[in-house]
Amino acid sequence: MRYYIIAGEASGDLHASRLVRALRAADPEACLRGIGGDLMAAEGVGLISHYRDLAYMGFVPVLLHARTILRHLARTKRDVAEWRPDVVVLVDYPGFNLKIARFVSREALCPVCYYIAPKIWAWKSWRIAAIRRDVTQLLSILPFEKDFFEGRHGYPITYVGNPTLDEVTEYLTETAESGRKAPLDWNKAFLSARKPSGKRIALLPGSRRQEIHDNLVRMLRAARPLAAEGYRLEVAAAPGIADDFYRNIARREGTFTVRRGDTYGLLLEADAALVVSGTATLEACLLGVPQVVCYYTRFGRLFSLLRRWLLKVPYVSLVNLVAGRAVVRELVCHEMNVAAVRRELLRILGDGAARAAVLEGYNEVRKRLGEPGAAFRAAEAVRRTAAAGGDWTK
Repeated sequence: MRYYIIAGEASGDLHASRLVRALRAADPEACLRGIGGDLMAAEGVGLISHYRDLAYMGFVPVLLHARTILRHLARTKRDVAEWRPDVVVLVDYPGFNLKIARFVSREALCPVCYYIAPKIWAWKSWRIAAIRRDVTQLLSILPFEKDFFEGRHGYPITYVGNPTLDEVTEYLTETAESGRKAPLDWNKAFLSARKPSGKRIALLPGSRRQEIHDNLVRMLRAARPLAAEGYRLEVAAAPGIADDFYRNIARREGTFTVRRGDTYGLLLEADAALVVSGTATLEACLLGVPQVVCYYTRFGRLFSLLRRWLLKVPYVSLVNLVAGRAVVRELVCHEMNVAAVRRELLRILGDGAARAAVLEGYNEVRKRLGEPGAAFRAAEAVRRTAAAGGDWTK
């Protein structure tokens, strides 16, 4: 069968590449085409565009590159119509992908599967109308999304599991086999088997330059007194951000170690972590690292006020959203300051009650995520939808 897959950013490329691998296992004759990155290309997907050509985030960058985005959108629509796939698979990136879904649905070309549901439970909840109209099957990677889509909006979805759980499980299996310190039976005791390798604090300040600068400077100032007590400060470098960028910060804020391409290894060895909100919060959870979730924004008090109106959920971290309660401390907007970060970091170091409570909450999150195998379950759902032929229309 013919699968057209669209992933518009690096994380989507990773998850889509694993989905493609699983699709090939389920359908050895699969033909694959679409938009993505190097990982999808390595799995044999014929790319008409690389995601870096349209991965613009934020109102101003999107506005400045509107003509480029519209050109790629028109080209993609033409290509889908000419290639005639059995199914279109959209991976996150809703601003672009929901427009493709509208086109495919309106032209009745084929069914549309959406893998990694748009986060309309956080903002832009009005997009449910477009999803209901244009998406044949929605595949969720977060367990609480079923309550939102089905309970609140009566739109059935399929929870396939979480790909980050798959990636961490795979990493832990490999490290256990290679003799590094990692849980040997993670499903049974993934927290108790974890052994930090010394006094180390992991800093995960994000992936974009301004985001990294604003958060890392405050993280370093908060953790600096602990360096005098023998703690090593290690920063997980973001792909695409040169070492010189981190060196310039080190010249002003003091020495720290940069770890590139080994975020899981860093988290596995750390005593605690300061983490910018995002998927990394879930990674720290699954690797058993007590964390403080941070996100600094300029004009923080204004954003804190607007957050009450714009954000539809009580938390920003996936850990707390999955748990349905405050497992980890979130310091966002004006609350993300040096004094508050240092106070919360000290609470989760050592063997105190605060640290134990976080670790117990992690165990709860792990259970709610279910079992590994998200890509294979998603691939089977996509294959069945593609095989349905003309029975997919609404």
